[in-house]
Amino acid sequence: MAFLENKIPPPLVALIFAVAMLCLSFYTPKIAVSVSMQLVLVVLLFLLGAVFSVSGVVSFRKAKTTVNPLKPESSTSLVISGVYTITRNPMYVGFVLFLLAWSAYLASLWAVGFALLYAVYIQRFQILPEERAMESLFGQAFIDYKSRVRRWL
Repeated sequence: MAFLENKIPPPLVALIFAVAMLCLSFYTPKIAVSVSMQLVLVVLLFLLGAVFSVSGVVSFRKAKTTVNPLKPESSTSLVISGVYTITRNPMYVGFVLFLLAWSAYLASLWAVGFALLYAVYIQRFQILPEERAMESLFGQAFIDYKSRVRRWL
């Protein structure tokens, strides 16, 4: 399955999972929750996802390195400050939070499983190859960074 490594843009993968979540929500029971509680959860998860995602992109831009997840070998600097002190993958954390917000909007507990499957897919086919590239590019500096900061949260 290595042929899937760094091949599909993570936002497209998230969109595919979001559509699958929508389809699943038509055939599974809804969670009984008040509309106001549902709205608060959706907005909170979405905003938190936006903070992680945007912070990650801004940090990459400040470091003048590539944001393109399909070409990690073209990175020019190791970004380890800002949101990267909390997680090594803030943009992917953001996408998981977006998918959790979507599952809350759909009021589907089953859809939460797809958000978790997205995380599994991204870790295997995106993050692990990225980490190999970062270790190849930045050596001990990346190994030290990995020992200090968690992959997710």
